[in-house]
Amino acid sequence: MTELKNELIHHSAADLAAKLAAREVSAVEVTQAHLDRIADVDGQVNAFLHVNSEEALAVAAEVDAARAAGGEELHALAGVPIAVKDLIVTIGQPTTAGSKILEGWHSPYDATVVKKLRAAKMPILGKTNLDEFAMGSSTEHSAFGPTRNPWDLERIPGGSGGGSAAAVAAFEAPLALGTDTGGSIRQPGAVTGTVGMKPTYGAVSRYGAIAMASSLDQIGPVSRTVLDSALLQEVIGGHDPFDSTSLTDPFNNLVAAARLGNVAGMKIGIIKELHGEGYQAGVENRFNESLQLLKDAGAEIVEVSCPNLKYALGAYYLIMPSEVSSNLAKFDGVRFGLRVLPKDGPMTIERVMGATRAAGFGDEVKRRIILGTYALSAGYYDAYYGSAQKVRTLIQRDFDAAFAQADVLISPTAPTTAFKLGEKLDDPLAMYLNDVATIPANLAGIPGLSLPGGLADEDGLPVGIQLLAPAREDAQLYRVGAVLESILEEKWGGPMLAQAPVLGSASTTAGGSN
Repeated sequence: MTELKNELIHHSAADLAAKLAAREVSAVEVTQAHLDRIADVDGQVNAFLHVNSEEALAVAAEVDAARAAGGEELHALAGVPIAVKDLIVTIGQPTTAGSKILEGWHSPYDATVVKKLRAAKMPILGKTNLDEFAMGSSTEHSAFGPTRNPWDLERIPGGSGGGSAAAVAAFEAPLALGTDTGGSIRQPGAVTGTVGMKPTYGAVSRYGAIAMASSLDQIGPVSRTVLDSALLQEVIGGHDPFDSTSLTDPFNNLVAAARLGNVAGMKIGIIKELHGEGYQAGVENRFNESLQLLKDAGAEIVEVSCPNLKYALGAYYLIMPSEVSSNLAKFDGVRFGLRVLPKDGPMTIERVMGATRAAGFGDEVKRRIILGTYALSAGYYDAYYGSAQKVRTLIQRDFDAAFAQADVLISPTAPTTAFKLGEKLDDPLAMYLNDVATIPANLAGIPGLSLPGGLADEDGLPVGIQLLAPAREDAQLYRVGAVLESILEEKWGGPMLAQAPVLGSASTTAGGSN
């Protein structure tokens, strides 16, 4: 039984789906194997804030009963378990957004993506840890303790969605949902050796995702393979009348693109501004190797320039906090969540709000609210927020020009591998620089995918390769990503995560062959 459970947790979602459909294994066995894995290792990783054992097993039993009875057409991923970032609301489980201000809060409704998971009969294993209200790049800003990287428990798993990425990397879940505002799916994917996909803005409904920055936020898949991400995006994608920014365009060719296995004749553009100086040598080495492998596979490699990307970080850290200051105004100690009463003086709503927000919000959330409120204040709006939106337009035009020369763009996902816990906690600007390569896609609303590109020479830790495509062309990312993944796995002799230490208990040998 132990061998079976160990085997099940290491299968991809696509392989599990095939085994379940063939009735080689039951959904209850698959779900229980992952719940047992969570029980065994999550005390070290802290990927989950809540584990949903009873409901997950009940859904799995439903799937098994339906398959045994026959007659009911089940979704391809029925019975494949999944974890959900704790920024996405769920009935029956707490939703905290990683914050004390929502500790113990239960939503009265499901997010649209959760409804779709339930309709597909995918057992939800639980809710994963994150930087408070998705504000951070390391999952150290969670009110419930940091998540640790399964490759090295003394290092960060990225952020804000480090919990989802770590759960998938630690084989606690085959799939997870994340949200990406400036790289919070892709950057954790890069540093944990997993696949992270930020769909085109509006391709997946945001209804039920607690808003951080509404013009930037996007829900997307976290997985161990490119095909698995395509399968999951087809489940959660599509138009939603509850989301005013939801696209009506169908995105139903993603799995076919991931299975195409061909990049011959495609033009892949190297973004001049997103590699080289400032990037760790091991990251740059793996990136250059990936370029050569794509060239050998028949793609044409061209260099493109997006000169306004140098302003992306500054523009993002004006637009995002401005939207944060507006979106988080509803956490006032009156309507829901934590309520703290002033110890003395008059009991006014303003003083209750002040006491609640002082006690309930962490330092990073307070920092961004203050910055955003200042940027939106009278006399400064045009100089800061207005100017940042103009830069956003210039970045969108840069991408339009680049995509006139290339089908897909490529860069490293993050400038470095995973840094040590606490290393950048007291230096917010150094922390923000982790998102320098991922932020532009959110500003432009285009899709971005990160996949494992190998291990850095210096430290043997995962490196991510980022692919970008024009809006609505998510399929192009799955096409190129699946080919590069296949070539790299052939080179490594299997999935990169097979080389990972078991939660830091063994060392990984780094080298150029990775």
